[in-house]
Amino acid sequence: MEITLQYFDGCPNWRIADERLAVLAAARPDLRISHQKVETVEEAERVGFHGSPTVLVDGTDPFAHAEESVGLACRIYQTPQGPAGAPTLEQLRQAVDHA
Repeated sequence: MEITLQYFDGCPNWRIADERLAVLAAARPDLRISHQKVETVEEAERVGFHGSPTVLVDGTDPFAHAEESVGLACRIYQTPQGPAGAPTLEQLRQAVDHA
């Protein structure tokens, strides 16, 4: 299974998501983690970037909502603990398990 972490340098939250994905990958040898740095608004529009961090599971954003805009911005995730800059480890695990 291919997991792509999309991010841009202006948002530090991608590092949290990256750490959590590394935990998942350590337990799941079938996961391949890659990174895609998005550097311009034009690139964000071209790839459908919903903000940093965006996690794609086999090319699909399991956390996407229709109302989310595309662009270079930090993304907010709704977690059981409230809004956060990255999905929880459990949310990522569920997204991978349901893919």
